[in-house]
Amino acid sequence: MSQIDLDHSPILEVKNLTIRFKTENGYHNAVENVSFKITKGETLGIVGESGSGKSVSSLSIMQLLGSNSDVVSGEILFKDTKTNQVIDLLKQSEKEMRKIRGNDIAMIFQEPMTSLNPVYTCGDQVMEAILLHQKINKQEAKQRTIELFKTVLLPRPESIFSSYPHQLSGGQKQRVMIAMALSCNPSVIIADEPTTALDVTVQKAILEVLKKLKDEFGTSVIFITHDLGVITDIADRVVVMYQGKIVEQNKTANLFYNPKHPYTKGLMACRPRLDFKLKVLPTVSDFMVKNADGEMVEKESKYNSVGQAIMLNFVTEEETLERRQDIMSKPPHLIVKNLKTYFPVKKGIFGKVTDFIKAVDDVSFEVYPGETVGLVGESGCGKTTLGRTILRLEEPTSGDIIFNGQRINELDKEALRKMRKDMQIIFQDPYSSLNPRITIGEAIMEPMRIHEVLESDFSRRRRVIELLETVNLQTSHFNRYPHEFSGGQRQRICIARALALNPQFIICDESVSALDVSVQAQVLNLLNKLKGEFNFTTIFISHDLSVVKFMSDRIVVMNRGKIEEIGYAEDIYRNPTKEYTKKLIDAIPKVDLEDIRLEQWKRKKSGA
Repeated sequence: MSQIDLDHSPILEVKNLTIRFKTENGYHNAVENVSFKITKGETLGIVGESGSGKSVSSLSIMQLLGSNSDVVSGEILFKDTKTNQVIDLLKQSEKEMRKIRGNDIAMIFQEPMTSLNPVYTCGDQVMEAILLHQKINKQEAKQRTIELFKTVLLPRPESIFSSYPHQLSGGQKQRVMIAMALSCNPSVIIADEPTTALDVTVQKAILEVLKKLKDEFGTSVIFITHDLGVITDIADRVVVMYQGKIVEQNKTANLFYNPKHPYTKGLMACRPRLDFKLKVLPTVSDFMVKNADGEMVEKESKYNSVGQAIMLNFVTEEETLERRQDIMSKPPHLIVKNLKTYFPVKKGIFGKVTDFIKAVDDVSFEVYPGETVGLVGESGCGKTTLGRTILRLEEPTSGDIIFNGQRINELDKEALRKMRKDMQIIFQDPYSSLNPRITIGEAIMEPMRIHEVLESDFSRRRRVIELLETVNLQTSHFNRYPHEFSGGQRQRICIARALALNPQFIICDESVSALDVSVQAQVLNLLNKLKGEFNFTTIFISHDLSVVKFMSDRIVVMNRGKIEEIGYAEDIYRNPTKEYTKKLIDAIPKVDLEDIRLEQWKRKKSGA
C-alpha cells in the first residue's frame, strides 16, 4: 500500500456557515454557525439524525441547494491542489462551479437509482463525466471507465459497462456512483449516506473501497451518516450535528472513549449490541431533555454513561433460558413445510417459460406462540418473498403453510380474507403503505370496518385514539395526513393499523431499515412493549443481524432461497455453524473502543 504524505493544512474548510430556508411560516435556520475542516487523505465523519443539517452542509459545498435557500453568513474555502490557490466556493459563479463539481469535488448521493439515468448504460454515464472534464477520446474514456469499475470491485466490469441501472443490485449501483465520483481524480469526495438500507456485507465492501481510495490516492472523504457504528469503520475524526448545530467534534477514538455531549451519548447507546442482549434499547431521550428555554440539555437520568445504560439493562442467562422453556412448551402457532415459491422466467415472442427463479426453495420451520423469529440474509436471499408467501400475498408453488391448524395454502378467497384478520404485515416503507389522500385516523379505521370490528364508527374512533396513544402519538393526530408526519411517526401509524384487528401474528418486513438509529431504537422498543401487551407472535425480517438479534428469540438465516441455519439468537451469534452466517456477522460495524483503536492504528501504520 502506498504511503501518502499528508499536508496538514486544510484542503477544505467550512467557517461559520449559516443557511436558512424560506417556509410558509417564515425563515428556518437549517444550519447555524457551522465550522469544520478536512486535510488531504483524511476521512471526516459527519453524524446526525434526519434534519440535523448534515446533508444541507454538504450540498452547500457543491452549491446544490434549492432556490428557497439562502446563505446568511460564512465561507467555504477550498484549496485547489493543482494551482495551490484557496477560493471561497460561495463566491463562485454557476459556470465556475460546473468546472469544480466532479472534477475537484465529487459527491456520492444516498439513493443511486435516482442519481443514475435509467435510459443510459452505466458505462456511458461514467464516460460522460470523464469526457466533460478531461481531454481524452472516447476509447480512452471507455478504458478509464472499465479500470474504475475494477477499482471499485465491480464483478465483470465489461458487462457492467453495457448494463442499465435497473439490471444491477443496490450495492452495484452504489459502486457505479463511486466510480463516477472517482472518474476525474477529485481531491475531495462527499459521500452522503452511501450505505443506508444496504446489506451489511455490501456496506462493508463499499467502506473498504472508500478506505482503499483514501490510502492509495490521498483522497479526502467527507462521510455523512446517522449511524455512529458505520463511522467507526471509516472516519479519522467525527463531527456530531444536532438541530443544525455542531454539538461535538473529536478524533474517532477520543469521541468513543469520552463523549461529552448527551446527544452523542444517546446515539452511541441506541444501537443494538451483538455481545449481549438488552431488555430495552437506550434512546437519545434518556440522555437529553428540553429546558424552559426550549433548548436540549443533559438530563438527570438513571444512566450516567453509555456503559451504564448498557450494563443496567441486559438480559441474564437465567431470564433467557426461562423464556425459551416457556415458548417451547406450547404447540407451534405456524408450521411451514417444504415451501417453494418459484417465479417463471419467460423469453421469446410467445413468452415461453425457459427457467425459474427459485425465490423460496424447500423451506421448513415452526413459529411458537409469543415467539419472535428473525429472518435474516442479504437482498435477494428470499426472506421477503417467504414472508409474503406465508400471508399468500405471493402464491406458493408447493408446500404447506399451517396456521392454527389450518392449511393457508388451501383456503379460498373468502376464507383467506377472514384469516387475514389474524395475520398482519408491517412493510418497509410506511409512506407508500399509507394512502396520502385519507387521514391516518381513517387509515387505521378502514380494516376495522372491513372486518366488522366493533359495532359502530363511534366505537372504532375511540379504539383508534387508544391505539394512537399506545404507539406514542396524540389524539389530535387523528385528522392529519401521512405527509405531516416524520418517518418514525409514520411507522408507528402502520403499527397501530396492524394492531387494530387484534392479530395473533404479525410479519415485520424491514420495518426499521430506513430509519435513523435513534428513531429505530424507539420503534424496536415499542414493538417489544406491544408484544407483551397484545401477546402476538412475530416474524421479524431484516438484513441487519444486530437488529434481528435484539428482537428475536430464534433466527433463521437465509441464502439463495434456502435456509442456511436455524438457532437461538445468542447461539447463532456466538457460534455460527455456516460460513455465510460468519460473513454476515463479520460485516457488522464494531463499536467497541478496542476495535476502534485497532482500526486507527492500522490507518496510521498504512500511512493514511
